[in-house]
Amino acid sequence: MPPPLADALAYLDAHVNFETAPVRRSMPTLDRIAAVCTWLGDPQRAYPVVHLTGTNGKGSTARMISSMLAAHGLSVGTYTSPHLERINERMVWEGEPIDDETLADALLGLEPIEEHLALRLTHFEVLTAAALRWFADLAVDVAVLEVGLGGRWDATNVADATVAVVTNVGLDHAEVIGPTRADIATEKAGIVKPGCTLVLGETDPDLVPIFEARNAESVWLRDRDFGCVRNRVAVGGRVVDVRTPSGVLDDLLVPLRGPHQGDNAACAVAATEAFFGRALDRDVVADAFHTVKGPGRFEVVRRRPLVVLDGAHNPDGARALRATLEDDLGGRKPDVIVAGFTGERDPGEMLAAMDAGRARLVVATKPPSPRGVDPATVAAAAEALGVRAEVVPSVTGAVERALAVAAEDDFVLVTGSLHAVGEARTVLVEA
Repeated sequence: MPPPLADALAYLDAHVNFETAPVRRSMPTLDRIAAVCTWLGDPQRAYPVVHLTGTNGKGSTARMISSMLAAHGLSVGTYTSPHLERINERMVWEGEPIDDETLADALLGLEPIEEHLALRLTHFEVLTAAALRWFADLAVDVAVLEVGLGGRWDATNVADATVAVVTNVGLDHAEVIGPTRADIATEKAGIVKPGCTLVLGETDPDLVPIFEARNAESVWLRDRDFGCVRNRVAVGGRVVDVRTPSGVLDDLLVPLRGPHQGDNAACAVAATEAFFGRALDRDVVADAFHTVKGPGRFEVVRRRPLVVLDGAHNPDGARALRATLEDDLGGRKPDVIVAGFTGERDPGEMLAAMDAGRARLVVATKPPSPRGVDPATVAAAAEALGVRAEVVPSVTGAVERALAVAAEDDFVLVTGSLHAVGEARTVLVEA
C-alpha cells in the first residue's frame, strides 16, 4: 500500500464506523456533513443527483443506472457502499474505481477542515464528503448516490435528488430505523425532496402513502407506471421486458442472476427515463446492460467445483438467494455452504430462508467485523436444521475447508455478510 494511502486510511479508520461498531448509533444529524459541504462550496449542488435507497437491490440498480447514463454520453460518478475488497470500489468514475493517490488526497483533504470546524465526522461521512468533492472536481454530468442506511439522516441526503429511487422496503436494520416496516419506509422516504421524480419499487398499499406524502413532483409506481413484464432465465443472467410510461423495451439481457434482478432493472430503466424526461432507445439500454457487473451478487467465481458468492446479508436477501437457486439453477442445492453473518441477524432464520437444510455441510465462519456473529452459533443453527456443521473461524480457512471437502461436481456457496463474501472473493478470484 502506498504510504499516502496508508496514512489516509489510518485517518479514516480513526473515525467511528457504524458499519462495524457493535453499538447503537448516536442521535442522527446531517449537521456535520452539511457544515463540511458548506466549507467545500457545496459540491453536491454542482451536478444533478440520482439518489437510491431500499432494503435490497439498490447497489445493482445503481450500477445499471450508471451504465445507462454513461451509454448516453454522460460523465457519471457513482457512490455505493459497502465495498467487497477495497474501499476504492465505493467511488467510481466512468466505470473505474478511484485510484489510490486520488483517494488519499480526497480523504486527507478533509482533515484540516474537521480541525477548522472543530467537529468530528463519522467514517461514512468522511467517505461521503470525499466522494461528493471528487465528483465536483471531475465536473461530472450526474452523480448516482446509494444511501448507506435508511435515508432521512444518511450522509448522502445532504444532496437533493433530481430522481429518487426506492427499490423496496424490508425489515432490515430495524433496531436502528425500525421497528416496523412503516418506520423504515418513513426513514427511506426522507430522500424524496420537492421537485424530484420518485421511482417507487415498493408496492405495499400500506407503505405507498408514506412516500406519496413527501410531495415529489411526480411518483412512478412499480406495476402501475413501470415494471418488469417478462422475466426469464438466460445464459449468464436474465432476459427481461421492461415497461415504462413511454412504452416497452423488450429482450434486454441483464447479466445478473435471480428473478429479483428483473425488478431492479425496471427501477433502473424507469429512473434513467425519468432523469432524461424522454423515452430511451432500446439498443442503447441493451448495450449499457452488457457492461453491468455484480461482484458478490450470485457471482460464479469457479466452475469445478461450482463456487458462487452471494451477499445474502438479510432475510429478504436470503429468500432472493433461494429463489435464484430455484429459478436460475433449476433447484440445484448447494452441497457445501460457507456462512458468516453480522449484527442482529438470526442465523437460524437466515439459513432456513435460503433453504440451507438441503446442504451436506455448513462451514460456519466469522466475518472480519466486530459485529460478526459467533460461528458456533451459526453451526448450532445449521445442526438444528439437520445439517452437519463445522466451525472454521477465519473466512479464508473456511473457504479452504469447503474446497477441500468438495468434489469436482459439487456446488459450494459462500454467503452471508458482505464482509465474509468480500474476503472470500479475494481468496477465490486472486488464487
